[in-house]
Amino acid sequence: MNHVKHWINGSEVSDTAERQGDIYNPATGHITGKVDFADSARIDAAVKVAAQAFDSWRHSSLTKRVQVLFAFRELVNVNKEKIAALITAEHGKVLSDAAGEVTRGLEVVEFACGIPHLLKGGFSEEVSTGVDVYSIRQPLGPVAIISPFNFPAMVPMWFFPIAIATGNSVIVKPSEKDPSAAMFLAKLWKEAGLPDGVFNVVHGDKEAVDALLVHPGIKAVSFVGSTPIARYVYENGTKAGKRIQALGGAKNHMVVLPDADLELTADSAINAGFGSAGERCMAISVVVAVEPVADELIAKITKRMAGLKTGDGTQGADMGPLVTKVHRDKVASYIEAGMKAGATLVVDGRGVEVAGDGFWLGPTLFDNVTPEMSIYKEEIFGPVLSVIRVKSYDEALNLVNSHMYGNGTAIFTNDGGAARRYQNEVEVGMVGINVPIPVPMAYFSFGGWKNSLFGDSHAHGTEGVQFFTRGKVVTSRWLDPSHGGINLGFPQNS
Repeated sequence: MNHVKHWINGSEVSDTAERQGDIYNPATGHITGKVDFADSARIDAAVKVAAQAFDSWRHSSLTKRVQVLFAFRELVNVNKEKIAALITAEHGKVLSDAAGEVTRGLEVVEFACGIPHLLKGGFSEEVSTGVDVYSIRQPLGPVAIISPFNFPAMVPMWFFPIAIATGNSVIVKPSEKDPSAAMFLAKLWKEAGLPDGVFNVVHGDKEAVDALLVHPGIKAVSFVGSTPIARYVYENGTKAGKRIQALGGAKNHMVVLPDADLELTADSAINAGFGSAGERCMAISVVVAVEPVADELIAKITKRMAGLKTGDGTQGADMGPLVTKVHRDKVASYIEAGMKAGATLVVDGRGVEVAGDGFWLGPTLFDNVTPEMSIYKEEIFGPVLSVIRVKSYDEALNLVNSHMYGNGTAIFTNDGGAARRYQNEVEVGMVGINVPIPVPMAYFSFGGWKNSLFGDSHAHGTEGVQFFTRGKVVTSRWLDPSHGGINLGFPQNS
């Protein structure tokens, strides 16, 4: 039985917490370990360690930071398969999805390796007689990262490489459902030469989150999760005077115009709708079919769904289980709600047969969904794909723009003018053109609009650098050496 403890000041803590949570293997339904839950005293101890480490790390040279980052990058790359196996064992996603998650996280590490260039300020000479002005960016202090269960490696890696590269110290609070990946990454940081206390991991539930949000030593919080919790983190964190970036939920639409390549579109709907069992904030959950393409497209999607294998992520399946039984049952309840509301259930994932007691739910497809149905309005976070039929581009655009979420969207078309118009008019933070999951590369920034983001900063990219630093502008005048300065051989004024 695995016992996951906190990682503070460069090592696992020695004691055992009074409160603990269960860790499951979602493919078997069995408990495989325990994870300690932090109370406010443990959080306070971790923050004090992080504050002490910050005092020295912030003054480390950019050269030293980059050396540590490059070493960490190599260690993560070498251990990619081990990290993926930990993710699959606790989250349930198939190994290929888990490996892809680690790769996307590595891209942010590689971006952060360029921190000397990213931290360069500006300089203006002679803004007034003998006066120069320049800008610098400095770290904040100890920062907290509260990450979700669906990407236990990638989402923390959206934030901590940049936070550390810019001179901050970090406390990660991973999901208690799959905490082992964060612990493995902590050990790799130590092996890479990061000073003790710069990277810490504490586990827990709402008590730990609340302690981080109100602790005066925490200067900023990065969060990814559901919209209600994102709003809670934003409101309580800002009330406590902290800088907050809180990424919330999504309902991502794929708009399919009549001229789209339907083979590509169907493949994309399968990958974007059912990859990682739909448990990702960039999953496509709604296909908006601009008639007359719906019937043909649904037929192609249904044919592909019949070939998907649901099963243990370590044994060649296309889609693994959901993360917990509670979540599996919640997603299944949406299927029942959709049927009662009048949607047409084309493929019912509740009948999938997989050996064992895992948290199974197969890919599910609805047709004739309408905007007032809960399966359309709410984030299901599971392998449920809905098709809405519309008559025109304008109707499709209005549908997307009127939704409460604005995280990601995609349009499938061969008309460049229509695509250009869509990217301009749609009120969503990330747009794909014939790309179903438009997750930006690390040197751009990730984040949505509307109820998908609380705060002003998106993740990673230049916005990430700005979030983890604060600007300072210096206006300086240096007197000529003849004015009582050191005699450097300048001619003296008469």
